[in-house]
Amino acid sequence: MSPTFTPPAWLPSGGCWGGHAHTLWGARMARCTATGAPPHYRRERWLTPDGDFIDADWHEPSGSTQAAPLLVLFHGLEGSSSSHYARAFASVCTQRGWRFVMPHFRGCSGSMNLAPRAYHSGDFEEIGWMLAQCRNAHAGPLWAAGVSLGGNALLRWAQEAGSQAQQCVNGVAAVSAPLDVTACGQALARGLNRQLYTRLFLRTMKPKALQKWSQHPGLFCREALIKAQDVTAFDDAFTAPLHGFKGVDDYWRRASSRPHLARLMLPSLVLNALNDPLVPAGSLPRPQDVSPTVSLWQPHHGGHVGFPVGRWPGQVLSLPQAVLDWMVAHG
Repeated sequence: MSPTFTPPAWLPSGGCWGGHAHTLWGARMARCTATGAPPHYRRERWLTPDGDFIDADWHEPSGSTQAAPLLVLFHGLEGSSSSHYARAFASVCTQRGWRFVMPHFRGCSGSMNLAPRAYHSGDFEEIGWMLAQCRNAHAGPLWAAGVSLGGNALLRWAQEAGSQAQQCVNGVAAVSAPLDVTACGQALARGLNRQLYTRLFLRTMKPKALQKWSQHPGLFCREALIKAQDVTAFDDAFTAPLHGFKGVDDYWRRASSRPHLARLMLPSLVLNALNDPLVPAGSLPRPQDVSPTVSLWQPHHGGHVGFPVGRWPGQVLSLPQAVLDWMVAHG
């Protein structure tokens, strides 16, 4: 049964403003650690088969062992281990004696990656490689969660892995994932979303893409990238050609996890707030669309990876607490 995330009384909850308020307050103002101190990460650099690298940030309770559960968290678009949700998950893991690691998608750790690729919403092969590194480094229970883009990519990995997925992880959880990438991409290009979120994403995505062109001149059409004013145009100019898609429509269709939710064979939590401004409620799956191993949580409130609750200024720890409770119940 889906938990109820009751937003603070001072935040708007109705109409179009409710989802934006929950999203922005959760990311900018709400408390995201139990102690107030940010997590102290230990960074590892994993060398990839194509001559590149992945930076993984570990956060481990003092005295933790291989017998403790490990949570692998995949971040969202332009996220990192400094994102509010990463700090919240790391904090809750520490409280419970769990180990925590966030492998960064290429170009998101603060160091520009080397290969002629970046990352994308359906990057299931990259997810599989990163999970394999975590499995090799940890003998105990291993759970994987993904936030937004990372959640969709994680589900795509579990779908493609099929019965082999449980040889690597106990189960997966996707939070605020754009399950129908086409519907979410179109929503991102409209109205207030375009002003609030598209401009924020492109502020870092376009300079990184231009750096990639400097590394590998001619890799994509630089002029089209410079002209891109929304994520649709950006993905058509950069993400799609870099990763072998015919264009943005082909990329968004093949990256979407929603059409394949009935293929999931391991415990899977799919959590989306109905007032998420970036994931239209009409694009969300119904119980008949998913396999019996899937738990669908669709609370009325929370926004996009927001879920602020409690007294002033609110906190976002209830989200990772609920996700870890689900994992314990399905372990």
